[in-house]
Amino acid sequence: MSEPVLHVRGLDHAMGGQRLFESLSLEVQAGESVAVTGPSGSGKSTLLSCVLGLIRPDAGVVEVAGIDIAALRGSSLARYRSGHIGMVFQFGELLPELSPVDNVALAALLAGVPRRDAYSRAASLLDELGVPAAKSSEHLSGGERQRTAVARALINFPVLLLADEPTGAVDAGTRDRVADLLFGMPARHDCGLLVVTHDRDIALRADRTLVLTGRALSAANSTGTGPR
Repeated sequence: MSEPVLHVRGLDHAMGGQRLFESLSLEVQAGESVAVTGPSGSGKSTLLSCVLGLIRPDAGVVEVAGIDIAALRGSSLARYRSGHIGMVFQFGELLPELSPVDNVALAALLAGVPRRDAYSRAASLLDELGVPAAKSSEHLSGGERQRTAVARALINFPVLLLADEPTGAVDAGTRDRVADLLFGMPARHDCGLLVVTHDRDIALRADRTLVLTGRALSAANSTGTGPR
């Protein structure tokens, strides 16, 4: 088996006097989807923040494509994160005044991609994901906004795709379509996918489902079903 795109080991971290992680370990391979569930306050979103380098853990290593994110600083961290990690937030976090293609291309432009290439790639991804042309993103439906957010996360060819409650702000029908899209990404784009969710049905779509409890990750009782 090749080296994992995400390798977390010996992760320790406390916030507000509460210890969230103690010797936590996690691996995600290219082409694999992993879901993390757990009670509110257990540290699921904090784990994603550690992977993004937004929070520096008290101890441990967080390697993305073989590089310890926690060891990077400033512009080096920003460049590496932009080129290797894509992030999908619960509410999409799009700039409403910008069109879908502008939102997606902006992520590439910030990474130093030439304008023509950025817009060509953005338009291709949005077409692939079925997002209609619009003058501003505020005119999109909830599902279209999330598909735009996925396109933005993929624009720089990340090895690792992260998603924080990606279906928490959409209706049931849209939830299933967004889940189908997300869990199909590892096979289509040869990236790893790490999803944090409270939704058990969504978690069971992953190749592996883990529970964050007692400061560590453990396998869930039921195995995932993968994309459907």
